[in-house]
Amino acid sequence: MTDTVAEFLRHLGLEKNASDHTVKSYREDLTQAVEFFRTQSSGHSLSLAKITPRLIRAYMAWLHDQGYSRSTVARRLAAVRSWLRFLCREGRMGQNPAQGLRGPRQEKQLPHFLQPDDLTRLLNAPPANSPLGIRDRAILEILYSAGLRVSELVGLNLDDFDADSGLVTVRGKGKRERLAILGPPSRKAFETWLETRPQLTAKNSKPNPAVFLNHLGTRLTTRSVGRLLVKYLRSTGIDCRTSPHTLRHSFATHMLDAGADIRSVQELLGHRNLATTQIYTHVSTTRLHDTYRAAHPRAVAMNSTRKGK
Repeated sequence: MTDTVAEFLRHLGLEKNASDHTVKSYREDLTQAVEFFRTQSSGHSLSLAKITPRLIRAYMAWLHDQGYSRSTVARRLAAVRSWLRFLCREGRMGQNPAQGLRGPRQEKQLPHFLQPDDLTRLLNAPPANSPLGIRDRAILEILYSAGLRVSELVGLNLDDFDADSGLVTVRGKGKRERLAILGPPSRKAFETWLETRPQLTAKNSKPNPAVFLNHLGTRLTTRSVGRLLVKYLRSTGIDCRTSPHTLRHSFATHMLDAGADIRSVQELLGHRNLATTQIYTHVSTTRLHDTYRAAHPRAVAMNSTRKGK
């Protein structure tokens, strides 16, 4: 059983070109699922033939009882389904017992984003008189200006930037490449960081191609970006729900609010499916309704009548 999981993970990494992060997530999800299946085998050896729809439903119920969120349960069911689908294609199983199972209904949540005033305060929060402050300002500017995922940001190398055009080559999910655009403020912040960067590279004898470095002169991690963001949220008093991904949400929302074509936003975000980008149109529609109710005379009258009732 463990060997089939290892084969599937190799398939993801080598043939599907999945990122290390994706492979790690699948490994964790499938390790937990296989362990559960073993505990349900009552001391008998576990074989693929014993993985039935009923056993998978029991696994989903156990996840729910353990307090996992709906999204987590759905993700782990998807991991099991993908693994078993792979085994069917390889001729190890005749039918995928997870194929017809539905995950829990997901609660639709609109993405959290920052208002322009809060965003400006956040981008100006890092100090401009220290190497790490200059680095942090460039990080926040680029996350917002290009709408990058934090994993894409920390994966950037120096040769990914074209200084003349202001374009950045980004490697997104599935190692798919796309071009991202830097606006004037982010380009200026980036150029200032490049001038300062040698102060950190001097701390490490080995050359490092990474754009963003930590205080030791090695590549910055996603967790480090999260921690530095928390520091600036506290200093500015901005909503603590804000994460590095919030800047990506803000990029998409502000673009659509300003009239950008949704297909262009899809391409800039690197979304494979348009449906993924369309959630930001719901955010914009909600804001339009709020603005209408707050400003239109008839809407105000209707709101007053409702309160009176």
